[in-house]
Amino acid sequence: MSSASPEPPRLAVEGLAYGYGDRVLQHDLDFAVAPGEVLCVIGGSGCGKSTLLRVLTGLLPPLAGKVRIGGEDFWAADPGRQEALIRQFGMMYQGGALWTSMTLAENVAMPLQLYSGLDGASSRVVAAYKLALVGLAGFEDFLPAAISGGMAKRAAIARAMALDPSILFLDEPSAGLDPVTSHRLDDLILDLRKTLGMSFLVVTHELASIFRIADRVVYLDAKAHTMKAIGPPKRLLEESKDPEIVAFLSGGEGHP
Repeated sequence: MSSASPEPPRLAVEGLAYGYGDRVLQHDLDFAVAPGEVLCVIGGSGCGKSTLLRVLTGLLPPLAGKVRIGGEDFWAADPGRQEALIRQFGMMYQGGALWTSMTLAENVAMPLQLYSGLDGASSRVVAAYKLALVGLAGFEDFLPAAISGGMAKRAAIARAMALDPSILFLDEPSAGLDPVTSHRLDDLILDLRKTLGMSFLVVTHELASIFRIADRVVYLDAKAHTMKAIGPPKRLLEESKDPEIVAFLSGGEGHP
């Protein structure tokens, strides 16, 4: 009896290059995000981490290469299929980017009403469930201005989860948070990975979070304009011979 085929990577990039006009930010990127994996994209300022997210989420076409979502080449698909593939991932923007005039429940319900066909009452039930998953039960009717920064990040993750995606993209989720709140957000990411089987691609420069949540990291180099390493962060710190990678992962302290 034949065994079931293994699940393909939730995300895979092959020979990816991107930039603006004649300016190439990164080229020859090859990596994948496995089911249930947390992959952190790291590197110095200006290396193109946030721009990579624009390419992966369909906002900026690549200069070369492929972006596969669940095995399908996103940028080679027709617009209708692209829209379906977009629903397989969720995006949390830097700062949360919640609609300030909407309650938390309305923020989370908006993608449900736009893409799932649920009516207002049904989408609110789902929104309340998603908010409960991120620890915000009882805050459905709060406006973003009435909650803390950490709670706003959680609400933004709840909105990114609205359509039950298989992979979440997070852009600097811990930016601007105090260490305790940042730690709680890391715990949330790990809990969602464990309970829901989600995969995560996280752009971050926060060392504590990198070592706490990342199964692997991809290091993008701003000078070489390509990836210089991929692997578990602890192993890269201990074994890398590249002084820039060691300096980044050690916070400038060198090898442990």
